[in-house]
Amino acid sequence: MAKPHQQADDFDRLTPHALAELLQHPPDVEGRSKRLWKVEGSQCVTELVPSLRSYTYERDEFVDGTAELRLDFYETVVDWVEAAGVRTAFVRRLDKLRYLAEYQPAAPFEVIVKNVANGSTTRKYPGLFGEGHRFSRPVVKFDYRTDPEDQPIGEDYLYELGVAVAELKDIALRCNAVLAERLAPLDLWDFCLVIGEDARGYSVISEISPDCMRLKGPDGRSWDKDLFRHGAKGTEIRQAWQQLIERIS
Repeated sequence: MAKPHQQADDFDRLTPHALAELLQHPPDVEGRSKRLWKVEGSQCVTELVPSLRSYTYERDEFVDGTAELRLDFYETVVDWVEAAGVRTAFVRRLDKLRYLAEYQPAAPFEVIVKNVANGSTTRKYPGLFGEGHRFSRPVVKFDYRTDPEDQPIGEDYLYELGVAVAELKDIALRCNAVLAERLAPLDLWDFCLVIGEDARGYSVISEISPDCMRLKGPDGRSWDKDLFRHGAKGTEIRQAWQQLIERIS
């Protein structure tokens, strides 16, 4: 179904033949985990790449079958966050690896919500919080996106750039609330978002998937990219993510 602000013919422009022709050309934007082709009408085709990467654990691999599972998950949860009043760039799925989206340039930073101390929090701030410490309220932070590892950026720098920090925090917290509620009894430890801006305001332009969150079961089992970080093989990752999708569908 089209979003309310879109006309039906927005969806008809990209026929299967037109998509096939588009994919013959180099992408306009290419990253580690996505490729993007701009199309008419301020939209783009986004293709997920089965690439998983962990700077901390020095792993960077292609894991077949994970891209379509990420998109399966995203296609489900995008309805949740939009129902919570959060605008996203997602328009519709095109095939197993690709979706049509509203094109917005990516900000050079990401927004991270942490409900539980882990990962970079315990590594970069040793002695402040132990692994698994549950925060009394969600912590929202911003990381500057740079290789080889994203770096924390102070909010005053963002204010200087004209970023509406409070609005971005509100978007992130709305997503956190609905994801935590709908994913329960799995425990959402953290997740990250990339938020873009156009004439209509801010929207979430990144995928929401197990590749960009930490999600734990009541038994402490990981259902996210921690599987990859800690050495799981592709078969184990695919099996866990397929089970995760079945749980939320």
